[in-house]
Amino acid sequence: MARIDPHSHFDPEQPLVRKLHWKVSADFASRRLAGEARLFLALPSEGPLDLDSDALDIRGARDQKDRPIPYHLGEPDPVLGRRLRLDLPAGTTEVALRYATSPEAVALQWLSPEQTEGRAAPFLFSQCQPHHARSMLPCQDSPRMRITYRAEITIPEGMRAVMSAGDAGESSGPKPGTRTFAFEMPQPIPSYLLALAAGRLESRELGPRSRIWAEPETVEAAAFEFAEIEGMISAAEGIFGPYEWDRYDMLVLPPSFPYGGMENPRLTFLTPTLLAGDRSLVAVVVHELAHSWTGNLVTNATMNDFWLNEGFTVWAERRILEALRGGEAASLAWAIGQTGLDRSLERFGADSPFTRLRTDLWGVDPDSMYSDVPYEKGARLVALLERTVGRDAFDAFIREYIERFRFTSITSEEFLAFLEERLPGPAEEVGTKEWVFGTGLPGNAPRFTSKGLAAIEAKAAAWAEGVRPAEAEAASWTPAETLIYLQSLPRPLLEADCALLDRIFGLTPQGNYEILVEWLTIAAASDYAPAFPRIREVLGRVGRMKFLRPLYKALAASARTRELARSTFETVKERYHALSRRVAEVEMAAYPEA
Repeated sequence: MARIDPHSHFDPEQPLVRKLHWKVSADFASRRLAGEARLFLALPSEGPLDLDSDALDIRGARDQKDRPIPYHLGEPDPVLGRRLRLDLPAGTTEVALRYATSPEAVALQWLSPEQTEGRAAPFLFSQCQPHHARSMLPCQDSPRMRITYRAEITIPEGMRAVMSAGDAGESSGPKPGTRTFAFEMPQPIPSYLLALAAGRLESRELGPRSRIWAEPETVEAAAFEFAEIEGMISAAEGIFGPYEWDRYDMLVLPPSFPYGGMENPRLTFLTPTLLAGDRSLVAVVVHELAHSWTGNLVTNATMNDFWLNEGFTVWAERRILEALRGGEAASLAWAIGQTGLDRSLERFGADSPFTRLRTDLWGVDPDSMYSDVPYEKGARLVALLERTVGRDAFDAFIREYIERFRFTSITSEEFLAFLEERLPGPAEEVGTKEWVFGTGLPGNAPRFTSKGLAAIEAKAAAWAEGVRPAEAEAASWTPAETLIYLQSLPRPLLEADCALLDRIFGLTPQGNYEILVEWLTIAAASDYAPAFPRIREVLGRVGRMKFLRPLYKALAASARTRELARSTFETVKERYHALSRRVAEVEMAAYPEA
C-alpha cells in the first residue's frame, strides 16, 4: 500500500482506472443522483482496488461478466470521506458500481426555483475541486489520475443538462417526462474537472468554437460581457500554443456559485458577479481560459502542488491581458493581486507553513487553507523567472514545459527538476527553491509599476493629508483604478468620510462587485449604517467566497455589525454552497464575545 496523495485513497500499486461510463438520473425532489458508474481498468486485474467516496449509498458492484464484486466501506474521515475497497476477481477489466449520492453531497448544490434568476425551475450544479468528486461518484479522486469519460444524464423535461465534455446528443428519457443528455470527453482529465449543471438554460454563439450558456434572464447580458472570447483564445494561443480542447464554452451559474470561475474543460463555470455590464471583469474569464494550458493540460499532482496550477495561470492571465489591453492594464491587475496576497499573508502570518508554495497538507482539508498565496506568490515567481531569462527565451521555455508534460500531472519537485535541466543558471540566481519551500514573500519579489498605477497610489496616500478626489476626476477613472484607490484607503473611516466617498464614486448602488464589495468592507469596518441594507442584500444574494470572507471579517468591527452578520447569516445560510457557509462560519467564530 502506497498512498501518495494526502487527499485520496488512490494507491498507484493497485489497478488504474482509465475510462468512465457514467449514467445517472437527477431527482430534484430528493436532491440525489442515482445510477451507475462503470470504471474501465487499464489492464485485467485482481485483488484490492481502493476508491474514494463521500456519503455515497453504494448499492452493488459487478464486473464485466456480471459477477458480484465484494466491497467494504471504511470509517468516515473528515478530509478523505470513506474508502471504498473492492476485491476484484481475477481478470477484471470493468467495475460497474450502482449507487446514489447524498442530499448533502459537497460536490452538488441543488437550488430551488426561488434561488435562480428565473424562479421558474430548479437548478443543479457541481463543484468537484479540490477533492469533492468522490461525493458525486466513486472514483480514484486524485489529480494524479486522468480518465476519459462518457456520460448520460437524465433530468426532467423542460430543462437542459451541460457538462465538461462534448455534446453527444439527447433523447427521450427512460421515464415519461424525462430527457437524457449524452456527453463524450475524449481528452483525459483528473476527476476534479468533472462538471455537471442542469436547469433552464439557453445558449448564444460567440464564435466558431465558443458559446455562452445561462438562464434565459441572464443569457443576453452574458453574451455581451464575454463577446471578446475568441480574441482571448487567439491571444493565448499566440503565447502558449494551440488550444487542445476543441471548444471553449462557458456557463453563467446562479449567484450561489462559490468561486469566480472554475476551469472545467470545454465548459468554464462563471459567477454572475462578473456581469458588470462594461466587460471590466473579464480577467476572471482570461484566467479560466489560461487554465486550458496551465492546470488542465499540465496539472498539479496533489493539492500540495496547487501553485503549479494557479501561479502559472495568474501569470498567464496577465500576459494575455497585456496582449489584449496593454501593459497598463496588466500592471493594474498585478497591483490588485498584490492586495489579495498581502491580506492572505496577514491572515496566516508570514512565517506560516501555509505561505509556502509547496505545502504539506497531510491531514489538512485543502478548502480550509484556500488563499491567494498559491495564485499571487506563485505568479510572482514565474514573472521573476521571466524577467531573469528574458521574455522570448522564457516563452520558449513555457512552450517546451507544456509540451513535455501535456496531459500529465506533476509535482513541484518534477517542475524544479525540469527547470534545473532547462534553465539552471536563472533557477539558481532567483533562489527558486527558497520561493517554493520557504515561507512568506522573498525579498526579490518583482514589482510592477506604471504611470497610471503610481498616480492612483499617490492619490490614495494623500487621503491622510485630507486630499479628496473631485467627482469629475473620480468619474474619469477606470474600474481597476477605482478598485486600487479603495483598496489603498485606511479603515475605519469617519462617518462623514464614508458619506463623501460614497457620494463621489456612487459606491452603494455600484454594479461592479469587485468595487462594491471593497466599498462595503470599508463601510462595515467603519460601522457605516447607511450601507447596512446593501451589505445585507449582497450577503443574501452572493455566495462567492472571495466576497463573503472579507465582508464577514469586516463585520466584526462593532456590536451592531456583528449582529448584522449573524442575523443575515441565519436568514440566508441555506442559500449558500457548503463551502461558502463554512467560510462565513469561520469568520464569525472569530468575533469577540462582547
